[in-house]
Amino acid sequence: AVAEGKSGKKAAQEVVSRSGDRWGIVYDQGEYAAFTDDLDGRWTGVGLWIESRPGDRVAVEKVQPDSPAARAGLRAGDRLLSVDGRSVTGLRVCDVIALLRGGAGTPVALHLTRDGADLTATLRRERLRTEPVTVRELPGPITVIKVAAFSRGSGEQVRAAVRAAPAGSGFMLDLRGNPGGLVTEAVTAASAFLDGGLVATYDVRGDQRALYASPGGDTGRPLVALVDGGTMSAAELVTGALQDRGRAVAVGTRTFGKGSVQMPTPLPDGSVAELTVGTYRTPGGRSLDGSGITPDLAAGDGVEERARTVLGGLGVGP
Repeated sequence: AVAEGKSGKKAAQEVVSRSGDRWGIVYDQGEYAAFTDDLDGRWTGVGLWIESRPGDRVAVEKVQPDSPAARAGLRAGDRLLSVDGRSVTGLRVCDVIALLRGGAGTPVALHLTRDGADLTATLRRERLRTEPVTVRELPGPITVIKVAAFSRGSGEQVRAAVRAAPAGSGFMLDLRGNPGGLVTEAVTAASAFLDGGLVATYDVRGDQRALYASPGGDTGRPLVALVDGGTMSAAELVTGALQDRGRAVAVGTRTFGKGSVQMPTPLPDGSVAELTVGTYRTPGGRSLDGSGITPDLAAGDGVEERARTVLGGLGVGP
């Protein structure tokens, strides 16, 4: 393919496309470096979190404070129409994110709409860093642990938050909008609420394997997992484990449905192909891929209020 004037990346993309691998993706060297940065909680972009909406629409889920997008006045709920002139309608979220990424200092032109009005903005990408785990306290007491992504160190941060929670506290593990990340970190996070035992099984080219929680987690205090359509991959693995093990009540909307195992394959030109080699299953044997997780309690708006009601029923509060 390269002899025909195609780059190694382009040729590999065509092979992946023909293979029907819905999660397969090919990165050039720069893109793969950015991908691995993501796993360390570092990234280069404009500070937008993106989500898919009904009708193949793409919208801004949230804006990172003090980012190029924030300084340009972009807001959660803005609909994204195009990036550098390319329509994003119908694209996968991961493909839209790839369009937004690039080298620090490079420009990217965005076309959006807000309440029917057109918006255009040309932003310059910056090196950004996110804190994967944030913790806040609500009356009850309730400890809310928000995991933005399972980047390096996030699992131990969840465990530390559980250990530091006030006596008698209930927990909300907020996995809404979490795109996944490192499975090892997800297992560590699940271990915060389990005393050993199975987290998930998976196969790699027919070879059956299992992931187990570490012993010593908090198994007594009530727990609710908050999920939505942006809860993906490793975040679904955690939700499925806590749900199947009877450890958590899941509240929200159906999760995304990405339960595949990807492995990187280096290519001769330095590109890297991430190809699907297997699938994950929950402790109860459910496949996540394509189906996602149905919450125990459906809630669109007012998810936290519904979760507080559940925790109250489980003995949290006066």
